[in-house]
Amino acid sequence: MSLRLFPGILPETTGIDMGSSQKRAIQTYRNRLSERGLARFEVLGRDADRDLIRAIARRLAEDGPAASTLRATVSRSIGGEPPRKGRILASLRRSPLVGADLDLTRSREDGRTVEI
Repeated sequence: MSLRLFPGILPETTGIDMGSSQKRAIQTYRNRLSERGLARFEVLGRDADRDLIRAIARRLAEDGPAASTLRATVSRSIGGEPPRKGRILASLRRSPLVGADLDLTRSREDGRTVEI
């Protein structure tokens, strides 16, 4: 039985003791990932979505046309479509009042006198 299973017994066993070879292996692995343009990160999600999230991550890591399509679809789904310019003008042009002869001039009055 290892004392590491009981972290409160001895002060020196409270943390995970990684040797220098393990640290070097992890750093080498992370360097290889970054050379490929990848990063390792942790995601929280429901256990039922584990396979789906892994499949999405795998497809995005491939960085091909399918990844670009998936990236665009997910981005649109989560953030909505990017705003397009001229939407207010297009909306006004579709208005049922287009072509109606409306007098939109404002009458100018001096107002009324108020006693305070």
